Amino acid sequence: MATIAIYSLKGGVGKTTLAVNLAWSSAMLSSRRTLLWDLDPQAASSYLLGDRKVKEPAQAVFSKDVEPEKLIHRTAIDRLDLLPADASLRGLDLLFHELDKKKRLQKLLSGLRKSYDRILLDCPPGLTDTSDQVMRAADLIVVPVIPSPLSERAFAEVVKHLGSEAQVLPVHSMVDRRRKLHAEALARHPDWPIVPMASVIESMTVRRAPVGSFAGKSPSGQAFAHLWMRIEKRLAQ
Repeated sequence: MATIAIYSLKGGVGKTTLAVNLAWSSAMLSSRRTLLWDLDPQAASSYLLGDRKVKEPAQAVFSKDVEPEKLIHRTAIDRLDLLPADASLRGLDLLFHELDKKKRLQKLLSGLRKSYDRILLDCPPGLTDTSDQVMRAADLIVVPVIPSPLSERAFAEVVKHLGSEAQVLPVHSMVDRRRKLHAEALARHPDWPIVPMASVIESMTVRRAPVGSFAGKSPSGQAFAHLWMRIEKRLAQ
């Protein structure tokens, strides 16, 4: 089992878009038993994959020793399950601080090892106690970076915080090659994967479905597929 965190210091950079489409790619393109764990209180991934009401709040997995399996439900996508988020996760940073258990998330993930081949974490933005838990637990951290100086600066802060680039994969997201600023950023990092800015990606929120499920042959669908294959190769190393 491998854990892939989709994380950014900044919000609004396409993090949830990556998380949902990579989870779909894991389940459908690699036939992996996949879990998408939504850790963001905005619960955008949960909404896109068909959020359902559960008996316990999302934070109960951390605060009440509720088994994660009790909150997990199947999605409409074969081999893809969801552990949904809700507003209770707004207090997760404080909870982690009070618990003083640095590897609480890692322990919970270990308990899911037999059930899943890949677990993807849709993480809230910011350098927080939650992000520290994620960085300890993840085998790979995928960081969406908009081609701009501020977003690149935020990525540099993530690498600085980790102390190494070994477990980080930056991805240029929301790319518009017609923009000079974007073209310059792509030239600085020609080896970074690219996800374009496209209306087909924006339509995910209307369809409530990953791009691969309705436009897999589009440039955007192919971009997510190629990115997933790169992640699989990285994990195999």
